[in-house]
Amino acid sequence: MSTTTIRLSDELKARVARAAEAAGTTSHNFILEAIAEKASQAEQRAVFHAVADQRYEQFLESGEAIPWEEARSWLKQRLAGKRVKRPLGRKQAG
Repeated sequence: MSTTTIRLSDELKARVARAAEAAGTTSHNFILEAIAEKASQAEQRAVFHAVADQRYEQFLESGEAIPWEEARSWLKQRLAGKRVKRPLGRKQAG
């Protein structure tokens, strides 16, 4: 484990102290958890963007897509707990 120094304004330091107390933890632990949470979000966002880029490349190569109304209907049924067959992509007229 290494040490890193961060400088907080008095206002932010007070906010962290209040939030940590409300959460039942120390300011130090609150800051560590906040940094870990932010790092996790950044990592998840990077994975999301990589998947989106890959899927967009696939779309450009194949020209296949699922019309929004079909995708929307499928999602609504899934949210309602129904077991429905996933719609298949196909070349769009246009």
